[in-house]
Amino acid sequence: MSRRKTERLLNLVICLLATSRPLPADQIRQVVPGYDRDGDEAFQRMFERDKNELREIGIPIEVHKDPWDDEPGYRIVRQAYELPEITLAPDEAAVLGLAAQVWRRASLAEAAGGALLKLRAAGVETQESGMDALELRVDTRDPSFPALWEAVRDRRAVRFDYRTAGSGQARTRTVEPWGVVSRRGRWYIVGHDRDRDDHRVFRLSRITGAVTPVGRPGAVRVPPGVDLREMVGYRDDQAMPERTALLRLRTGTCQGVRHLAREVRPAGDGWDEAEVVFADPERLAGWLASLGSDVEVVDPPDARDAVIRRLKGAMA
Repeated sequence: MSRRKTERLLNLVICLLATSRPLPADQIRQVVPGYDRDGDEAFQRMFERDKNELREIGIPIEVHKDPWDDEPGYRIVRQAYELPEITLAPDEAAVLGLAAQVWRRASLAEAAGGALLKLRAAGVETQESGMDALELRVDTRDPSFPALWEAVRDRRAVRFDYRTAGSGQARTRTVEPWGVVSRRGRWYIVGHDRDRDDHRVFRLSRITGAVTPVGRPGAVRVPPGVDLREMVGYRDDQAMPERTALLRLRTGTCQGVRHLAREVRPAGDGWDEAEVVFADPERLAGWLASLGSDVEVVDPPDARDAVIRRLKGAMA
């Protein structure tokens, strides 16, 4: 959603909340920024779309038809708009605090932290008492995650280049996203593939380049009865044989890699060599790419290429 549209919707909500009587459309057009430059037909279409979008997200816009007036009036009743008082049991508040911690290092960290701050400002205690031993984290460092999450939220189709597991070649896909799902440390986008006219599951780590929105928000409809987790569960889950990756580690760094390595030996010039057992090159790449310049994959080539793709995607 564009910034201009967001501001217009927010101004419309403020206008309809602040009025003590229902306002006709012509008056709303005069006082809400964003409407005054449009012609009559364009304004009517935009105003109808804005009303529908606000109602879809749960904002109750009431319509009042006075028999003495030609045009109906609109307003938002504050009692219907405001949330009731939030009361949480201690265990419920603790779960909310723990959920916000899950996203602390991920792309949704800012939103989760903001929600937690608002709860505390409203007097809700969200300390994670009794859960200090838990250290949960959600890794969403796939470069495509933010754009896909926004597309699911806005019910908007997307286009991206996707590298298949078999050939390794990237092909353009146009997808109507239904949801983003995490399974066994990997993230997937589930939706309708327009090019194949069928539902598909795509692993985020195999998306290359940028994710581009297609069409207007609100165009995607999720079929009833769809179980996203079940769809992800039976796809892309074949067992992979274990292999050994040869890595170069900067001396004194990458302690986690060293701990899991089968062997670590000096290589000279401030570097060490390590042998790490792995099965999925994409999962290994997601871990090693986060270590930046302190690690280099020497072998095998597919694991090295996977790390390079991750780093290039993050730069893009």
